[in-house]
Amino acid sequence: MISNSVFKNTVLFLVLATVSCGNSIIKSKEEKTATSSSIAAADSKKNEILTGADNFEKYQPLLKGKKIGVVTNQTGIVNYNTSRKKTAQPVHLVDFLLVNKIDVQKIFAPEHGFRGTADAGELIKDGKDTKTGLPIISLYGSNKKPKPEQLKDIDVLVFDLQDVGARFYTYISSLHYIMEACAEENIPLIILDRPNPNGKIVDGPVLEKEFTSFVGMHPIPVLHGMTIGEYGKMINGEKWLKNGIQCPLEIIPCSNYKRTLAYSLPVKPSPNLPNDQSINLYASLCFFEGTNVSVGRGTDKQFQLYGSPFLPKSDFSFTPSPNTGAKEPPYNGKLCYGEDLSQATPVSRLELKWLIKAYQETTDKKAFFNSFFSKLAGTKKLQQQIESGLSETEIRKTWEKGLTAFQKTRAPYLIYEN
Repeated sequence: MISNSVFKNTVLFLVLATVSCGNSIIKSKEEKTATSSSIAAADSKKNEILTGADNFEKYQPLLKGKKIGVVTNQTGIVNYNTSRKKTAQPVHLVDFLLVNKIDVQKIFAPEHGFRGTADAGELIKDGKDTKTGLPIISLYGSNKKPKPEQLKDIDVLVFDLQDVGARFYTYISSLHYIMEACAEENIPLIILDRPNPNGKIVDGPVLEKEFTSFVGMHPIPVLHGMTIGEYGKMINGEKWLKNGIQCPLEIIPCSNYKRTLAYSLPVKPSPNLPNDQSINLYASLCFFEGTNVSVGRGTDKQFQLYGSPFLPKSDFSFTPSPNTGAKEPPYNGKLCYGEDLSQATPVSRLELKWLIKAYQETTDKKAFFNSFFSKLAGTKKLQQQIESGLSETEIRKTWEKGLTAFQKTRAPYLIYEN
C-alpha cells in the first residue's frame, strides 16, 4: 500500500515533469521557428540582386590610387556599404566613392543630365555639382564623345547608368562614344553593371546600316535583352568602334541576377519613365514619337497612354501641360483622344497593335508618320508595311531571320543565365 503523502508527492512530481517537458517542447519549437526565420532571412539576402556598384570590393582595387572620371546620373546609386550591409538610404555612387577615399576628378553626364531632370533632346551644358563641387561634362548635344582634353589626367573611367534594354534609349549610344574615346586614349573603362528590366525580351526589326543615328547605332533589334555590361562586351567584340579599335574594358557584374527575374528600378532612369509600367511599354509606345501621336509627355502617365487630336473621340482623353521632363509637350493645352494603358497587362514582346490601330483610325494618314519614325524603327520597311495594311503577325514574320542571327551574335557576350 502507498501512503497518501507518497501518492500526492508522486502525482505532483508527474505534473511538474509534464509541464516542464511541455515547456521544453514549446521552447524547442520557438527556437526552431526563430532559426528557420533567420535562415530564410539569410537566404533572402543571399539571393537579393546586387548591382555592380554594390560590389565595391570587386572594383575598389582598380580605382585605388588612380584619378577617376565617372559617367553617371541619378540612377548611379549604391545600396550596400563596404561591410556589405544594406544602407538605410541609397547613396549616390559619386558620394560613395568620395567617402571611401577614391580620387574622383570629374563627372560625365548623358542625355537628361547628371540629376536626370532635363527633357529628352534638351541641350545640357557643362557645369559644377553643387554638392561635391566636381566639374560636370555634358555628353549630349555636340559633345557626345569625350574630347582628349576632357580625359586629360584621368587614369580610369567608371560607367554607371541604368539602361532599359531598348535600342533607341540613348545610354547605350553614349556608351559607344565613351568606349571609343577610352580606346583612343588607352584609358581603362569599368562598367558597373545593372539589370535590364526588359531583359527577357529580344524583339523587333534589326537596324539597317543606312538608318544609323544616335537613337540607333548598331545592327540590333529594338529590344536587345542584354545588360549594359553585356552590351559593352558586344561593342568591343563585334568591333563596332571606329576603325575596329577596342576599349580596355572591365565589367563588374551584378550578383544573383538572372535575365528572367523581375527587376523594379529604384530610381527613374529618365524623367518620362516614372514606373515599371512605363518602362515595360516604352519600346512599344516610343514608335509614336515618330508620328503625330502623343505618348503622354506633359501628363503623369508618360509612356502609359497615347492619343492625339486626330484620333476619334472616345471615353478616354487627356490634355498635356508642361511638367518635369516636358517643358513644351506635344499638343500642349490641346485635348487628345486615345487609350489609357496604365493598367494594361505587361507586355512580353514588342507590341505593334496600338501603333497599327492609331494609324488605321487617324483622320489624315498622310500626316501620321514623320521622318523620325524610320530612325526609331531602324528601317523604312515598318512604315511601308503598316501603310500597306499588313497585319501584326505578317510584320513580325519578317523579323524572324534577323532576330535569329542576332541571338547567335550576342550569345558569346552574355554574362547571366536566362
